[in-house]
Amino acid sequence: MADLPLGRTFAAFLFDMDGTLLDSIPSANRAWSAWAARHGVDFEEMRKHMHGMRAIETIRRWGPAHLDVEAEYEALTIAEMEDVDDITAISGAEAFLAALPADRWALVTSAPRNLALRRIEAAGLPVPPLLVTADDVANGKPAPDCFLMAANLLGVPPEDCLVWEDAPAGIAAAKAAGMACIVIGATHTHPIETDNPTIPGYDALEVLVEPGKGLQLAVAA
Repeated sequence: MADLPLGRTFAAFLFDMDGTLLDSIPSANRAWSAWAARHGVDFEEMRKHMHGMRAIETIRRWGPAHLDVEAEYEALTIAEMEDVDDITAISGAEAFLAALPADRWALVTSAPRNLALRRIEAAGLPVPPLLVTADDVANGKPAPDCFLMAANLLGVPPEDCLVWEDAPAGIAAAKAAGMACIVIGATHTHPIETDNPTIPGYDALEVLVEPGKGLQLAVAA
């Protein structure tokens, strides 16, 4: 906990979704492994690079040249939306979000909006007051566009935002946006290389809300 930005005041918290607020890894792996098998793609190799990226960009990169990318993206999204039974919230996430003022946080995900809402519901998490998705930006993570958009919509400076992430693409996007970042390692099978503080979940944290000022992190009593 020593590396966490304790005592620093932030204007807003920006959360990634998959792997950060909820665990959808088994669901996503089932959908993507089936897609890879249909198109002769090495799923294990693709999986090393796809996490945190927009699905449409992964399809473009790994799919056969003749593929109808938009149609494949739509079909894959439907498959993921139909497979949500084992999606769960990251430990402590629900209580942590409940402590945040509605105008001080946003969910910023590489998933399309309809899939994001489906997974949020499946995990039993609150619908975010502000949701920025793959549908809202021209350039997905690791580009900073999504985080910068969220800061702008919340009316706060980017440098005063704290990003919560789990994937290299999202961590890079936060850095490119000039934002501090905390890495959630709940779904990591191996530690990732990062200079940012890494924690397993939210149970050991609480948020201090300063009226008219912002948010501070503290270690839970």
